[in-house]
Amino acid sequence: MAQGIETSQRAPDDYVEFWAAGQAVKGEFHCSACGYGVTIVRALPVCPMCGGTSWEQSPWSPFTRARHPL
Repeated sequence: MAQGIETSQRAPDDYVEFWAAGQAVKGEFHCSACGYGVTIVRALPVCPMCGGTSWEQSPWSPFTRARHPL
């Protein structure tokens, strides 16, 4: 039996907003079907990996891209 792997940092009862392909947006998003990520400043595309049309905005933090100390 396969075990699920939690990939979201959100609590299970948190609301997740989905965005449709064609909506004008700005930011980082990932496909809700396959997880493919895009950074976009225009209309969301159809996912080039799986053809999905539903996107989730990636959580943003000013420390998201901070480098770890050596």
